[in-house]
Amino acid sequence: MEDSWEVAGRRFSSRLIVGTGRYKSLEETAASIEASGAEIVTVAVRRVNIADPNAPMLQDFVPPTKYTYLPNTAGCHTAKDAVRTLRLAREAGGWNLVKLEVLGPPPFLYPDMAGTFEAAAALIADNFEVMVYCADDPVAAKRLEEMGCVAIMPLGGPIGSGLGVANPYMIRAIKQQAKVPVLVDAGIGTASDAAFAMELGCDAVLLNSALAHAQDPVGMAVAMKHAVIAGRAAYLAGRMPRNYEANPSSPTSGLIGRAG
Repeated sequence: MEDSWEVAGRRFSSRLIVGTGRYKSLEETAASIEASGAEIVTVAVRRVNIADPNAPMLQDFVPPTKYTYLPNTAGCHTAKDAVRTLRLAREAGGWNLVKLEVLGPPPFLYPDMAGTFEAAAALIADNFEVMVYCADDPVAAKRLEEMGCVAIMPLGGPIGSGLGVANPYMIRAIKQQAKVPVLVDAGIGTASDAAFAMELGCDAVLLNSALAHAQDPVGMAVAMKHAVIAGRAAYLAGRMPRNYEANPSSPTSGLIGRAG
């Protein structure tokens, strides 16, 4: 059976979501996304041209007829800015499924959870379907789910850091209690990070900098595609238990040359 997943009534085969920013060109953006096999792409409404026909437009390279656009609030540091940004996105493109993030100050850009709760409440009341970026905090994650968010997206590590999944225990705890999809968002740096996130049981992985900042973004996109598939397969297969003593895989009795 196809191992697909669902968010807000929409079903997808790829469990990799990729961003559209920070690439050297829109041509590189398009090639990397194509190679990743992703079906959902995030669009930073405040940073990517989706409305000015007199400038190069993302839609000409990454067509919304082929990909599901997920407008996000990258760069927003207040609930008010985040809500305004997504309302403008809905006016511009009719997008209702959105990614909310409200960031704290540099240098860590850690999720501002007070602002996140405030913005989530306003957007849900305005009939948005909110996928929410949040701290790796099981209590906060459950509260966002109970408010009506359609997906929970705890950070693996600081945005753009490439540090991987810093706190796998809390990611696993969030997933174990969630009734909506859980996606690791931010911090993924290489294929092993993405595979590990999936091995924890997450429904999908979202990344951008890992592709855009790679020496070969298209090559890294291929690696990430396979890493997510492998990590998901390993999770479904069930890893062997960890053992702090050796347990040889070959029989220890009846060995050639051993005296009777």
